[in-house]
Amino acid sequence: MYQDLIDKKKKLAVIGLGYVGLPIALEFAKKISVIGFDINEERVQMMRNKIDPSQELESAAFEDCDIEFTSDLDVLRAANFFIVAVPTPVDEYNVPDLKPVQRASETIGRVIKSGDYVVYESTVYPGCTEEDCVPIIKQLSGLEMTKDYKIGYSPERINPGDKEHTISTIVKVVSGCCAESLNTIAQVYELVVKAGVHRASSIKVAEAAKIIENTQRDLNIALMNELSIIFDKMDINTYEVLEAAGTKWNFLKFQPGLVGGHCIGVDPYYLTYKSNQLGYESQVILAGRVINDAMAGYVAKKVLQHIIKSDGNVKQAKVLVMGATFKENVSDIRNSKVADVVKELKTYSLNVDVTDPHADSNELLHEYGFGLVQDIASDYDAIIVTVPHDSYKALDDAYFAAITKEKALLADLKGIYRNKIQSRKYWSL
Repeated sequence: MYQDLIDKKKKLAVIGLGYVGLPIALEFAKKISVIGFDINEERVQMMRNKIDPSQELESAAFEDCDIEFTSDLDVLRAANFFIVAVPTPVDEYNVPDLKPVQRASETIGRVIKSGDYVVYESTVYPGCTEEDCVPIIKQLSGLEMTKDYKIGYSPERINPGDKEHTISTIVKVVSGCCAESLNTIAQVYELVVKAGVHRASSIKVAEAAKIIENTQRDLNIALMNELSIIFDKMDINTYEVLEAAGTKWNFLKFQPGLVGGHCIGVDPYYLTYKSNQLGYESQVILAGRVINDAMAGYVAKKVLQHIIKSDGNVKQAKVLVMGATFKENVSDIRNSKVADVVKELKTYSLNVDVTDPHADSNELLHEYGFGLVQDIASDYDAIIVTVPHDSYKALDDAYFAAITKEKALLADLKGIYRNKIQSRKYWSL
């Protein structure tokens, strides 16, 4: 398989061309022949025109790539090595939604041939690849794993907006259903991953490794958020405490904040879901989730309390929310907890404007029911800076004074204006 890919006698296909799939497909396409498959024909057409629908990659990233973008199953059949990179979200009850990965497995089941390889990159709970995906492939293809085709798991480690930690510079965890498949899958990924690969002992180990990466971050941020709530009651600035504690060599420098996005705020629920199936109810992991999911309401309540204390008329009060994406300097609004802040503020009958230099207004309107304002007013009762976009960091005290009332509050969730605001009430997590 490996040599045939190198010689371009066989093709590699990436199924799902979002934030994860497209960078992988283009990186491989610099070395071997690639088919980029996505069910959204509109997105496919954009990529044919060298446009990244996710706005992460420049058109130059498409240059010198041997890749064919398609939504046609007949074209996909020409591939022999399949990589699945579709989303794995949770539903409104925080239950894993496997429909995207199940549909991708159905697609593979319709095109796979004897001797082919399938590698899943989508984040799932341990056991999902072999217990949930493989049966679907078998049902539609009639082929047996290991005997007729090989399967593996190599968790994605794409970080949206990060130009330093890319697919080629991050060590890649790989696994396979047998020794032969592990070796081949490792060789294929070594084509594009300069940092090298880590061979996991089994598919389940690789699945578990991915899911605890984000669970660990979630728990550490939850601790910071809980500390922030405690320190606020003590009238202590959390960021000053973290700055002092951070002088110790082994202190982990996590910060409080809203925890959204398609990884940290989602992946822990996959692990606790599987845990519950096995008869163990998670305590620590879910405790962290409860704290982080409650932060939007906590922030909204703090703003409301300030407006009431400053004798503001709640129904006439105006709040500006600066930042709508799930993290800084990206356009990604998936699972953005800023939307929860806006929703909470509106339950108090506050008038809310939202602005963001990276987010798409129509996408926000479709996903969350609110868009971005064209013009920023000059009489806000409170401003919440939720995301530390680079373009926000240069703003100063005079700017915020010019767009707010005299008794207004600046709620700086990430502490980027600490010790810089004198003319308005200042608060941070």
